[in-house]
Order: sequence, then C-alpha cells, then structure tokens
Amino acid sequence: MYQRLEGLGWYSFQIIKRIVESQPEHDYYFLFDREPHKEFLFHPSIKPIVVRPQARHPFLWYLWFEWSVPGILKQYEIDLFLSPDGFCSLKAECPQIMIVHDLAHEHYPDQVPFLVGKYYHYFVPKYIEKADYIFAVSQATKDDIIRHYAVREDKIGLAYNGCRDEFRPITEESKNAVRNKITSGNPYFLFVGAMHPRKNVHGLIKAFSQAKKEYHLSEHLVLIGRKAWLSDEIKSAYETSEVKDEIHFLPYQNTDQLAAITAAAAALVMPSFLEGFGVPVLEALHCDVPVMVSSTFSLPEVGGPGAIFFDPHSVGSIAKALGQKILDKEDRIRMGEEHRKKFSWDDTADLIYQKIIELGKKKF
Repeated sequence: MYQRLEGLGWYSFQIIKRIVESQPEHDYYFLFDREPHKEFLFHPSIKPIVVRPQARHPFLWYLWFEWSVPGILKQYEIDLFLSPDGFCSLKAECPQIMIVHDLAHEHYPDQVPFLVGKYYHYFVPKYIEKADYIFAVSQATKDDIIRHYAVREDKIGLAYNGCRDEFRPITEESKNAVRNKITSGNPYFLFVGAMHPRKNVHGLIKAFSQAKKEYHLSEHLVLIGRKAWLSDEIKSAYETSEVKDEIHFLPYQNTDQLAAITAAAAALVMPSFLEGFGVPVLEALHCDVPVMVSSTFSLPEVGGPGAIFFDPHSVGSIAKALGQKILDKEDRIRMGEEHRKKFSWDDTADLIYQKIIELGKKKF
C-alpha cells in the first residue's frame, strides 16, 4: 500500500519521483510484481509493467531478477536498470545501478530467515560485482561494502536520504494535543521503527525502566512500528518492567500522524546496533526535536554534532542518556538545523540522475 511505505520504500519513491518530474523527456519503465497503486503512476512518461511471478520469497526473487527482468529489459530495449533495493540482475545486459541501504545480513545472520540469509550471502557479492555503479545511503554503509566485498571506492557513491515535507516543528498547543491523546499529557521519548532485535528495542525498554527509577523521569516511552520477527526479547523486557503503564506501543502511523507525534516528543531515541541510515533521526531534526542515538555505524553521521550519544550495548549508557536534562536544548536544535541541510532528496535525485546519464551514454 502506498500509505504504508517504510524507509526503503519511501526512499525509492521520493528519489524516483524527483527524477521523473525533473527530467520528463525520457520514458520510464516501472517494473512491479503486482498491479501498482495509482499513486506510483504520477507522470505520463511512466510506463508500468507487471512482471511475474510476485517476488515474495527467495526462490521467486531468483526467478524475477534472473529470468523475468532480463527478458523485459531486452524486450523493451531498456538503456539502464536502476534497482533501489539492493538487488540487481546477473543476466541483464544493460548497465545497472544498485542502491544499497545496509549489510545487516553480514552482521546479524542469525536474525535473518534461513533461506533469505542463504540468498543474500550467495547473491549480494555477485550483485556488487555485476553492478556498473553502486550508491550507498550513508558513509558507514559505503565503508561496510568496501570492507566486506573489496570494492573499488570509485565504484560507490553516496546517496543520502532526505526528509518528507510533513516533518516540521509544531506549536505548543499542538504538542499538548498529541500528548493528551497518547500519554495523558505527559512528555515522552519516542522510538520509531520495525521492532526486531538489531533495533535494540528491548535494550531501550530496560534502559527506560532503569532511568525512571534512578532519575525520577516524568517522561513516558512511546514505541511506534510493526512488530517484526523475533520480538520475544521485547515482550520479555516489557512484561518485566516496573513501569509498564508508562510504555506505549503504537501501530503504524500515516505520515501526518507520525510527523505530529515526532514533533511533540521530548526527544527521539534510536538505540539500534546497526542502521544503514536512520530516517527517524533526520525527521526529528526537521521537527526541532533533540535526538539520542547509538554511537555506532551510521547514526552519529545522521545525528550530527547536536546529538546525544550512548553505547547501545550498555543499558546503563542508554539510561544515563535518557536521564540527563537537556539543558542546552536550543544549542542542539541549532546544530541540528545546520546539520540537516546536508541531507536532501533533490540533491540525491540529481546525483543518481547524473550517473544514469553517464552510464546510459556508455552503452552506445
């Protein structure tokens, strides 16, 4: 569903929409594995093609990328294949650009379903080698690709995420209305993301429970996102917490709802062990909300100099970050305002388009 896009989906939509609308003189063939929502067909230069089979299983991924897609690319004489989700086609003959968001399967293989892990470990190195050019969504991910697959640095560029326009500061009256609705008027720390182990939600719950006891916090904890696989640790952390009544689980929120909840937060907390980028951090910065993030992987890169950092492997470190009073909040917000300027959908779309043109010309 268009309104239920998560990070990778929003990235793809925002980038491709900007490329198409700014360069409408080309024909754009969009490949779908099912009938597309009308919101994805936003310009007359888009030519949708439904490619079978529906790619929802590793065996079907193979059929889709190695049999169906190459045939379509050849049939329609496609000049270049852009894959925004970490796949490409080993059998395709045209130039290919591949966008990589993270290599979580290399770091946490036990958190990936068995067949999915087998597929990634076999095909991703081959995709990396096959692609004519690769974009990584953060410097951390770029470095990770080079470290794991010995790729030439000049074959990889940076293509950052941007922020949706809906994320912006709101009035105190609006903040109070949001807080009254979800925490009975109390300030709150916010986490946004799919709740699986590498997001470290269980560690955040334990740290929040500890911080409430040690620092006498007035804040509640609001957790937004779908409950992904392997969530037993989250369930256990919640059920053993002494402050369960101040921990609130919310399901998926549409963009306007999520933007309001983010803007009303006391701080956004991202305790992940690994993030390819960390979009909720950037969204909080655009709402003038302080961010508390792990000191690992891409989160310092996205959080910037105004972020509060902690060790995600230490419950005590997270609790200390939650417990400290943000006395320099205005300074941190000012630093966030400056730092967030480096992340732009328009700049990223232009970078990718320029590489498309460069590689497309080489074909001839």
